[in-house]
Amino acid sequence: MVCDRVLLGILLVVAVSPVDAEERAGPRQGILADPLDFSRPPTLPKLDAPTEEQIQTSIDRGVAFLLTVQNRNGSWGSATQTKGLNVYAPVPGAHHAFRAGTTSLCIAALAENESGNREVSVALDRAETWLLKHLGSLRRATGDAMYNIWGHAYSIQALVRLRARRVADAAVVKQMDDLIQKQFEMLTRYESVDGGWGYYDFRYQARKPTSSSISFVNGTVLIAFAEARDVGIKPPQKIVDRAVAAINRQRKRDFSYLYGEYLNRQPMRGINRPGGSLGRTQCCNAALRAWGDDTITDNVVKNWLYRLYVRNGWLDIGRKRPIPHESWMQVAGYFYYFGHYYAAVSLAQLPASDQGPYKPLLAKLMLDRQEKNGSWWDYPLYNYHQQYGTAFALLTIKRCQ
Repeated sequence: MVCDRVLLGILLVVAVSPVDAEERAGPRQGILADPLDFSRPPTLPKLDAPTEEQIQTSIDRGVAFLLTVQNRNGSWGSATQTKGLNVYAPVPGAHHAFRAGTTSLCIAALAENESGNREVSVALDRAETWLLKHLGSLRRATGDAMYNIWGHAYSIQALVRLRARRVADAAVVKQMDDLIQKQFEMLTRYESVDGGWGYYDFRYQARKPTSSSISFVNGTVLIAFAEARDVGIKPPQKIVDRAVAAINRQRKRDFSYLYGEYLNRQPMRGINRPGGSLGRTQCCNAALRAWGDDTITDNVVKNWLYRLYVRNGWLDIGRKRPIPHESWMQVAGYFYYFGHYYAAVSLAQLPASDQGPYKPLLAKLMLDRQEKNGSWWDYPLYNYHQQYGTAFALLTIKRCQ
């Protein structure tokens, strides 16, 4: 979800494989013979698919974990559990953003798994109260740190789900709609001069951010915008168009994406190769498709879902590493559950008749990585990681049922 100065400031950590090992070895059974051929669907591997009972049990354990760790005030996450190397997080604004983003993800995950569960309903009511009270004050932390982008984006998705719960209360729905419009305004204010969004401005720290446009941040916001649009709350089209253009400037022929536009002269750097892009490709493809890009075909989606499974090691080897981007292809741990959630969003964009064979791939990855306490986590981020990781995983698995 977030990155540190190591990558965007001075890029000290360069764990680069000279070429993608799978591409270097050449085609073999189970690997796409032509990495640029999206004219056909992939041949899927055989696996022991989780049963519906196993999936539901996993969901129930994840939901129970979130209920256990909800803060007294209704939010999730805190600025505790620090370690020797922490993500750059100027106080208090950075943690306001982390908490807003984490809480919004937890709301979305629980709202999708409420199903008459009274404990979940009570937790959502408390979370709604917190969000409506605090979201309006979310701002840029400092000139160079704009983690609030995540809070604005994920709160839109949370509010879309909360308003569906309150459909009979016109006054509350109006309040939520106004708050969604406020997030549009804030994302317009903090849009990069290049179009799209970043979460650091290490250039000039101007009032209008001079941050580099970051591909997966653009994708995150555009998917949130699409959810609001689909319930009748339209975001500013000009801002959407500029973000779409920014993603397309970072798109490569194989539908992988640069990390950010500032790396546009290093397209074959490890982080910009397919293995390095694995955690953000799904997000960018889903966002472009949500906004009408017909080049993101069903076969593109299917092949990248397949790749996410058979090449999962590029992401998994970075999972739980304490230093961002220290792994192969400069992958950071916090891309793991982020990437799988957006893979599930891509999966849901396929025709319903085509989704079935791909659901077990994502479900198995999630179930195999659930912790003993019912949570999921991929990067030690203060005291937000188990909460946001669990929310992402629940949102993923829900789309696999």
